[in-house]
Amino acid sequence: MKKMNFKNIVMVAVFCLAFVSYSNAQSDRGGERKEPPTFAKLIEEMDANEDGKLSEDEVKGPLKENFSTIDTDEDGFITEKEFEDAPKPERKERGGR
Repeated sequence: MKKMNFKNIVMVAVFCLAFVSYSNAQSDRGGERKEPPTFAKLIEEMDANEDGKLSEDEVKGPLKENFSTIDTDEDGFITEKEFEDAPKPERKERGGR
């Protein structure tokens, strides 16, 4: 009888831990939408020479892929105005819903 109670207690504890882990994973996944970065945040993260502009060598990701489209005056830098006027990337469709 004592063995059966211990077994039940262990099973309940495992179930509770699994439920808590699953709940935390769900809340971390998609509760809030991620906001696009501001120009100030990009400058803070990428502007290696601290000139207030982003060169093609300094940027990465979608900015680097679309650099020539965003750099409308073709001076080799993305300014705050060019960043704000840049076409926004389309959101990817989420499958399965």
